[in-house]
Amino acid sequence: MKKTIQHCMFALALILPSGYAAAGAGGELTLAPQHEQQLRQISMLEADQFVGKDDVQFYDVNTLELWAEGAIPGAVFFNVKNWKELLPKNKDAKMVFYCANRLCTVSNMAAREVMKLGYTNVMQMPDGIYGWRMSGRPTEKL
Repeated sequence: MKKTIQHCMFALALILPSGYAAAGAGGELTLAPQHEQQLRQISMLEADQFVGKDDVQFYDVNTLELWAEGAIPGAVFFNVKNWKELLPKNKDAKMVFYCANRLCTVSNMAAREVMKLGYTNVMQMPDGIYGWRMSGRPTEKL
């Protein structure tokens, strides 16, 4: 029985058009459209080229304790209730979000929330502050 269900699910996955997922909540399976904007992920090398540039803002989405250990120079602590007030007025401004490391998804979620507000040049650095530090790049404590 288990094998039959696995085969059916595999076959269903093959015939569903891309961009859709099966949803049913215990009832009949129906197609659920996925409306997800593409988030641009950048490497530490790319992010490093933005540090110190007036037209790029870094946002640290880590906990306050991790922020206190050091952040990317010029970064703004983003893990606050009034985070919308930290955003630039220009919806095309370059913004880089990061959190702890590749296992942390908070910066990904924050970047997507900002994109929902209409910002168009949003980037996320998956390696986070741990990757940044391990690579020997400079940090600053505020």
